[in-house]
Amino acid sequence: MRLVDRITRLPRAFDSDHGMEAQGFAPWASGDIAKLLEGTCGSSPYLKGLISKESKWLEGAVDDPEAAIASIFEKLRSGSYDKVDHDLRQAKRRVALLIALCDLSGVWALEEVTGTLTDFSDIAVQVALEAAVAREIKRKKLPGQSEDDIATAGGMVTLAMGKGGAHELNYSSDIDLICLFDETRYDPDNFHEARTSLVRATRKMAASLSDLTGDGYVFRTDLRLRPDPAVTPVCMAMEAAERYYESLGRTWERAAYIKARPCAGDIEAGQRFLTTLKPFVWRKHLDFAAIQDAHDMRLRIREHKGLGGPITLPGHNMKLGRGGIREIEFFTQTRQLIAGGRDPDLRTNKTVPGLQVLAQKGWIPQEAADVLADHYRAHREVEHRIQMVNDAQTHDLPKNPDGFERLACLMGISVEEFEGDLNRRLTEVHEVTEGFFAPDAGSDEDMPDTLGDSEIVARWPTYPSLRSERAHEIFRRLRPEILRRLGQAAKPEEALLAFDGFLKGLPAGVQLFSLFEANHQLIDLLIDVVSTSPELALHLSRNAKVFDAVIGGDFFSPWPGRAALTGELVGLLQDEPDYERRLDLARRWGKEWHFRVGVHLLRGLMEAEEAGRAYADLAEATLGATWPVVQEEFARKYGPCPGRGAVVIGMGSLGAGRLHARSDLDVIVIYDPDGVEASDGRRPLPSRTYYSRLTQALITAMTAPMAEGRLYEVDMRLRPSGNQGPVATSWASFQDYQRNEAWTWEHLALTRARVVAGPAALAADVEGFRLELLAQPRNRDDVLADVGKMRARIADAKGDGGAWNAKIGAGRMQDIELFSQAATLVSGQGIRHTPRALRQTDWLAPEDRQALVEAYNLFWSLQLGSRLISEEALDPDTVGSGGCEFLTRLTNASDMEALRSELEAHAQRAAQIITRELPVKEESDQ
Repeated sequence: MRLVDRITRLPRAFDSDHGMEAQGFAPWASGDIAKLLEGTCGSSPYLKGLISKESKWLEGAVDDPEAAIASIFEKLRSGSYDKVDHDLRQAKRRVALLIALCDLSGVWALEEVTGTLTDFSDIAVQVALEAAVAREIKRKKLPGQSEDDIATAGGMVTLAMGKGGAHELNYSSDIDLICLFDETRYDPDNFHEARTSLVRATRKMAASLSDLTGDGYVFRTDLRLRPDPAVTPVCMAMEAAERYYESLGRTWERAAYIKARPCAGDIEAGQRFLTTLKPFVWRKHLDFAAIQDAHDMRLRIREHKGLGGPITLPGHNMKLGRGGIREIEFFTQTRQLIAGGRDPDLRTNKTVPGLQVLAQKGWIPQEAADVLADHYRAHREVEHRIQMVNDAQTHDLPKNPDGFERLACLMGISVEEFEGDLNRRLTEVHEVTEGFFAPDAGSDEDMPDTLGDSEIVARWPTYPSLRSERAHEIFRRLRPEILRRLGQAAKPEEALLAFDGFLKGLPAGVQLFSLFEANHQLIDLLIDVVSTSPELALHLSRNAKVFDAVIGGDFFSPWPGRAALTGELVGLLQDEPDYERRLDLARRWGKEWHFRVGVHLLRGLMEAEEAGRAYADLAEATLGATWPVVQEEFARKYGPCPGRGAVVIGMGSLGAGRLHARSDLDVIVIYDPDGVEASDGRRPLPSRTYYSRLTQALITAMTAPMAEGRLYEVDMRLRPSGNQGPVATSWASFQDYQRNEAWTWEHLALTRARVVAGPAALAADVEGFRLELLAQPRNRDDVLADVGKMRARIADAKGDGGAWNAKIGAGRMQDIELFSQAATLVSGQGIRHTPRALRQTDWLAPEDRQALVEAYNLFWSLQLGSRLISEEALDPDTVGSGGCEFLTRLTNASDMEALRSELEAHAQRAAQIITRELPVKEESDQ
């Protein structure tokens, strides 16, 4: 499509005499094309020179600019290596001229301007690199390489960094390249010879692009972004670069690699290298410390370049000055670094799309993203016009009125409009970004005297988390706000002591303090949590990274349910190939979700019943996603599961779908070899041995302490034959045992059994058998007599748990659960949920059923709450006022004394009912 048909704006001639010269250069031009060339020649000496040189070519190019650019690119690709320097410079003149005209006339938007400049850069680097490597291969200086290896540069790749990597080159941009080579492509004995050859090729490539000849230059080329450029060669081995970044890489280098992109040479090798660097660039935990690093970098640049002080337009640097382009880029990249390790959607290497995805994900306000995106585009257009004047790699605004008038002419607007709009945009960018990088901090004067002068506060600098200078500086800014909020607690001194316990147990502080500084609402949450229980404060100090989850955007959303949780974890594990990393990933994921349930419970967003279900959902999702991973890893050595596979059955509270924060998982494993005697793998195993070891592998996967802790404790004592039997039971043996050998207590256990992981077909068979077995007619008196004896033995073994024990003791949780299981067995129904089973116990009077249900729900609420705030037995004197307030709210009691009275009354009433229904006969043997 013709350029003239798409013109939306026109530049004006700053120098009318120079503008009139366009008629002599391009007598073929008429209408708006003539006006475009006149305004361009009259305001840009550089473009005036290009028009005079390339007028004949331009006459055809304006008929279809896109086709003209494509033709230039194709000619470069098919050109002779002997003429590469000349061809590249001719192409540069034509590309620069046509891009400028499309930009000045509004035919191309910013993204098309910068994208075309970048595409030309990629092709130029590729052509120059091929020519240089071809010369080395022709001279037989690159061992083992032939003409077939020219296109991939003998395993060498150039990584486009900065604006080149992001497809955002400016009009007179340098290109920042990192040159690496794949050392595995060469025999170790030839390594030094190959590196020497590729270093020569790199230098020749750079010269082809940057040397100023009679035809001009192509791109100024900067190779200094490589690791430690003062001592490393211009082309280095990928393995050496990887080691550098793993051990010495800095935050600015992480930020630089957000935009890194293989642009020439062995693109596949370059992609592999960038994949290896992902853990370096994208941290698995939220990285708020990157904010301070970026802020420090901005300040150093300002100081080095002398760019501090208020915004004044004359001489202002559009790239590095206040409110400039770099501020927007830093703002975007730093937010990406914070959360990109957890959310791959944030890893875009372009600035404007990066702002938009950050807004979509809730990391920045949409308004801020829109404002910065608009100003970024406007800033880049101003930058381009500054550079179009003389093809100078500068970002400085003019220092005199004539210079501003010239820029306004290139923009096609008045100088007053240009200066007013530019000043507004620079100011708005600075306000938005400065508030992010350097939020206002309180002063020591704001501290409440009663807390600020405390001996507790005085000892904080001695704690491990505050020993580094950086941590101390961030915490100094946070301390007034923390003390202010502690002072607003119901009991400030007690809250201070709880916070002190958290801080004392924190091994390091920079990351967490940085996170708090960027998200002050987390301070409120922390104080809520630690004030509830010193025990929970200690847990958080050792697992502070769970705070990451609060910043994720949907932390306070409704509970997603088991299916969604399973799908999320399965997806995460699929993206990680390493087995141990998978297990650590599952642990980190589980901690975050555990933390979420706990916070929802503490803040009243979940009731006890909902939280119990949520903890069970989480455990079931963990087993459901981890079991296939364990089987996959086990199959690498021993082959896939023989027969129909194996299911994991949740027993007890897991099977009933009601857990608390510290619940162990009671499980059994049932497998069906289906006649297959052994596995088919590199090291075959008999089916029985296979499933026994596979089950042990599952237990290890769940319980082994790793870098991220452990998933759950697992208890398998409810399997047939208890601790004496095999850890996995065959399907045939399980059926036979349950039909012919199982005791009443084992059938009681089946009332709450539920398949939580494994193949659907076998799971359906197991559930069908469970229902069939429980449906068999039973004599109620015999069942109740057996259970009565069991109850007596339990009481003898465990005694009375005490007034505050929700689980142990007559009429308390375990007692009521035992009775409900007996009622389920008598009814012939497979009801797992204790309150539901009690409500359907039709031989009990309605008021007795209701009394048992109310007692059970009260004890469950206490059990759930107490296990969240303390690992020890509940003692109101040690859990603090916050813990007591939480427990009374959860149980709907007015205070702890009233709660104790309610517990005793409910236990007494429930015990009377159960004792009446479960008489103990004289004989004590079953």
